[in-house]
Amino acid sequence: MTPEDLREDVPALADVTYMNYGASGPSPRRVVDAAEAFVEHHEYDAPGGEGMYPVAWDAYEETRETVADFIGAAPEEVALTQSTTDGINRVACALPWDPGDVVVRTDLEHPAGILPWQRLARTRDVEVRVVESEAGRLDVDAYREAVSGAKLVCLSALTWNYGTHLPVAELVDVAHDAGALVLVDAVQVPGQCPMDVAAWGADAVAAAGHKWLLGLWGAGFLYVEESVAGELEPGPIGYRGVEESAAEDYALKPGAARLEIGTTNPAPHVALGTAIETVESIGLDVIEAEIGRLSGRLADGIPDDRLLSPATPESGLVTFEVDDPEATVERLKGEGIVIRHLPYPEAVRASVHAVNTEADVDALLSALAPDW
Repeated sequence: MTPEDLREDVPALADVTYMNYGASGPSPRRVVDAAEAFVEHHEYDAPGGEGMYPVAWDAYEETRETVADFIGAAPEEVALTQSTTDGINRVACALPWDPGDVVVRTDLEHPAGILPWQRLARTRDVEVRVVESEAGRLDVDAYREAVSGAKLVCLSALTWNYGTHLPVAELVDVAHDAGALVLVDAVQVPGQCPMDVAAWGADAVAAAGHKWLLGLWGAGFLYVEESVAGELEPGPIGYRGVEESAAEDYALKPGAARLEIGTTNPAPHVALGTAIETVESIGLDVIEAEIGRLSGRLADGIPDDRLLSPATPESGLVTFEVDDPEATVERLKGEGIVIRHLPYPEAVRASVHAVNTEADVDALLSALAPDW
């Protein structure tokens, strides 16, 4: 399969110039078909056949194995969630918190990496330290000072507002030297570039499939390193997270699955498995190279004094200033071009995927000309 083949399989792209994959990517037919086929089998055939629960369990486990292989983990280190926010919250709720404990985050985080810690500050008197950045970069010395004495660090692998890669492995090492756990928000990575959680060395990594993977909403995944998972006591608890749900005294499952709760629709996770197989059939190296080529074309056409992302883009996320971001986004939508407004920095962001074309990029640049 090629990026052009994948583009042809995405019905939404037939009549719109879509560049908002960093928010949500429209799904190809094959992904939607996989979900629909599962639902039909689960609802029409399984009740009188294998049973609805066994079919769901098989689907969960197949997706768990697919995700594990995709991110470089063991299946036992993967929990299936509904979103990145869901995964981050499951970790936040599974750690013991005392007044005065310290959480460190960067000022580059999505609300998914901000709100759980704000709540802990309000309800558990946890201290939240924020490491400031400049143009999507962190000062490692300032970061090292901030993580001293911290219990947990939450940071993004690929920043949603600048499209920059943070040096995750280096930041993890610094945090571990300080005795802190590290939780990574990696949602902008899968489907855009290779993802190897073992190379990062983080204790937990949360992501989802509805952005660059072009999967459906409702399918997230959470990696938790094996030794760390055994120390987590989940907040919410349900039969999917225990060994014997009917036992008089429950025992949590040994791996990341202890953070799973109860009955959820397996169809989005079936679709996630198909989405992963689809990008792998193209090759993440091919996708990453094409994203780099197209995002570079876009960045080259934006005035230097307007560009906020790197002049040589590190991802498909290209952020730039216009005089009225919200009005510009609405005007472009009326012209059949979809990008998004960012609240911080106050700017607009185009998300360029390998399924985009040079014509898409040029159409966006032409439409932006009045804003310069």
